[in-house]
Amino acid sequence: MKRWMILLAGLLSMVALHVDVALATAKSKPPPQVDIVIDISSQSMAVDVNGWRYGRWKVSTAGEGYHTPRGTWRPFMLKEMHYSRKYDNAPMPHSIFFLGGYAIHATYSTRLLGRPASHGCIRLHPRNAAKLYALVRKHGMKSTRITIVN
Repeated sequence: MKRWMILLAGLLSMVALHVDVALATAKSKPPPQVDIVIDISSQSMAVDVNGWRYGRWKVSTAGEGYHTPRGTWRPFMLKEMHYSRKYDNAPMPHSIFFLGGYAIHATYSTRLLGRPASHGCIRLHPRNAAKLYALVRKHGMKSTRITIVN
């Protein structure tokens, strides 16, 4: 009986050690990170996931007389289809809102991508906007960072 108690105690301590190691490992792993960097000077967007390049696409930021904000944000709202209340109900598919009414979204004016043309939002090709939207939904808004630089 004494041997069984010693054996049981040894097994329980091994299980406890394994659980502690597993919990420590789970806590130390950073959450998935989606980094979106929009470069206004090159009218491009780079998307990295956990440090690996996911894509690099042409964008359109603010045209003459309009402003695209610079800085870093986390998205606060995703809308598969949004219509602008400010600009004649303009469609904004796959919108990722990051500051007030500013969003990254698809555009049907794809011929203007690569040069300033928006009212301040970041416009993407519909295919790329759908990919980015799905990526942010998958990893979560709290794990996504949007940075806009000159």
